[in-house]
Amino acid sequence: MAETPIFETNFPGLELISRGKVRDIYDLGDSLLIVASDRISAFDVVMPDPIPDKGAILTRLSEFWLGYLGDLIGTHLISADSEQFPEVCRPYAAMLKARTMWVKKARVLPIECIVRGYLVGTGWEDYQRSGQVCGISLPSGLIEAQELPEPLFTPSTKAALGEHDENISFEKMGQIVGKDVARKVKEAAVALYSKARQYARARGIILADTKFEFGMVEGELTLIDEVLTPDSSRFWPADLYRPGMSPQSFDKQFLRDYLKSSGWKKTDPPPRLPREVVVNTRARYLEALKRLTGEELK
Repeated sequence: MAETPIFETNFPGLELISRGKVRDIYDLGDSLLIVASDRISAFDVVMPDPIPDKGAILTRLSEFWLGYLGDLIGTHLISADSEQFPEVCRPYAAMLKARTMWVKKARVLPIECIVRGYLVGTGWEDYQRSGQVCGISLPSGLIEAQELPEPLFTPSTKAALGEHDENISFEKMGQIVGKDVARKVKEAAVALYSKARQYARARGIILADTKFEFGMVEGELTLIDEVLTPDSSRFWPADLYRPGMSPQSFDKQFLRDYLKSSGWKKTDPPPRLPREVVVNTRARYLEALKRLTGEELK
């Protein structure tokens, strides 16, 4: 395990323009650096303890998926190889290595683009209350973790740090980004999810749901930010999948389950994480990396 997790990044001389729950973004003039820290969040709250190597795992997975899905849509990635970064980044090469993407600037759409292939998590809770998921009616009699008849596109707002995203209808999304852009985003998100789900299934992983983000680069819809990582997706081992129960997963569900059992009220300051939770969460992220890319963390 890494001895010194990267919790925050500070690079004098580089302009920090955004610090999110996990990623820090630096402005390079005509491009950006996205640096993935080892911070981890749950229920929209950043935990006080980082997960060693998490930023490197997220970056490698995003780099892999951006390459694999690049035939479906343009992406913002210029390079994830720190040796190719602009000269201004060289003094920080050691910290940037393996956890940083150099990307094109985009006009970010203020929407979280969620695609659900299985009835789980908040979607399952919504269905139990209303027979719907984010306002979309579903057949009666479905059970937890059941595969849906077809993938559901369920957009939400993009909340500021410390606030909660809000599910919105496709019609509301069209009012925010325009009907034509909304249609293109929905089609792209479902196509990306479908291709990724097929790839993952062949490697023993069920991609239950995921979140994409999009922006406009030179007038073209572009896939941006992290892609199909354990932070933005729900990965299940196919051999343990059983409809009727939410299986263990290669993502931060282990952390969420611990927090639920700890008595934390989600509004109080988050608790310190026991070593067991940190170690097991890291192990799940590493397993996702190995199964999906065939690679060990370098």
